[in-house]
Amino acid sequence: MPGSPTSRRRNQSRASRSWTLAGMDYGVSGRPRSQIAAKVVVACSLTVLCMFMLRQSSTAPEEVIFPKHDGVMHVLVTGGAGFIGSHAALRLLEDNHRVTIVDNLSRGNLGAVQKLQQLFPEPDRLQFILADLGDSTAVDHLFSSNAIDAVMHFAAVAYVGESMEEPLRYYKNITSNTLILLEAMKKYDVKKLIYSSTCATYGEPEKMPITEETPQKPINPYGKAKKMSEDMIKDYARTTDLAATILRYFNVIGSDPEGRLGEAPRPELRHHGRISGACFDAAMKVIPGLQVKGTDYETKDGTCVRDYIHVTDLVDAHVKALEKLKPSKVSIYNVGTGQGKSVKEFVDACKAATGVNISVTYLDRRPGDYAEVWSDPTKINNELNWSAKYVDLTETLAMSWKWQQAHPNGYHPVAL
Repeated sequence: MPGSPTSRRRNQSRASRSWTLAGMDYGVSGRPRSQIAAKVVVACSLTVLCMFMLRQSSTAPEEVIFPKHDGVMHVLVTGGAGFIGSHAALRLLEDNHRVTIVDNLSRGNLGAVQKLQQLFPEPDRLQFILADLGDSTAVDHLFSSNAIDAVMHFAAVAYVGESMEEPLRYYKNITSNTLILLEAMKKYDVKKLIYSSTCATYGEPEKMPITEETPQKPINPYGKAKKMSEDMIKDYARTTDLAATILRYFNVIGSDPEGRLGEAPRPELRHHGRISGACFDAAMKVIPGLQVKGTDYETKDGTCVRDYIHVTDLVDAHVKALEKLKPSKVSIYNVGTGQGKSVKEFVDACKAATGVNISVTYLDRRPGDYAEVWSDPTKINNELNWSAKYVDLTETLAMSWKWQQAHPNGYHPVAL
């Protein structure tokens, strides 16, 4: 379909509640629980209504607008309404590719899609299809109705803590859905794939930095499900001329340098969010402060160490990988800065970027977290001529902070 109806737009307020993330924990605000619960229920109800209305128009064959190959690369971006996927779609459109976003909006943000539609209103550039990759019939229809040249597969649930609590959900959403996607690609002869994987497939390596040869020993269902998907892609490629690249991300932060897109998790999901979102919420007093989970790791200051990669750099790696795909070959690259930063260092950088003296308390470890994970990007530097440009943590966070201040309620103003 050309795009979702703007009349369906609804807001979702930032419901403050207690939540944890990689090495951190959100605090509880002073807002009445009944008010918070009511806002979340209303936001969820409006989202369900919007999804229902979109579904009524997105499955009609006459709405499909990219049925033929015409010399312009047509890239299917799964999960394109999400944080990373929307930034990837933006870059592909800027590079004059044709883009189809498929997303079920369970974790994605319709506002990001609408922003892309505003930026690229020309016909035959962008279409959004509401569908779930777990629905094989819908996926088959998507491929049969569109002339797809390449796939960037981002769609996945992606919270380590949640995967420990709901492992079957992760195996189904990540591994099973990837299988359905590969089957459709095989049936419709789509031979180019960029797969969004994760450094979580390595688990807790014995030495740092992590190279592509580091043994994969994931310790949580999220990492295990991603590794299974990687194995499927590699096995499938051995029997076909599939050209694929697997990119193992480290911790993604940042926002579009021009301020067009940012990160806006749905209210009911913020407690699973990234460390940067936690810091910004604390800086904006959405929550009273931060709670760091774990101070007794064997690291330089006792807190978790991670490699923080700017989303724009990450997307650039996808584009370079797409340009250099080779038939019957699966290439694998780590995508990180090569610099490990501790949670304490991250919080200090966030304080500097926002100018707010964020309150921090320290608690016990969270199950499933690893002490330190950071990359050796030598291989991707050499083979794809890629390197991270945004390596100053404070500058990257300042960029994101600017977007957050301009969009305190995500892509929409408050309506509740």
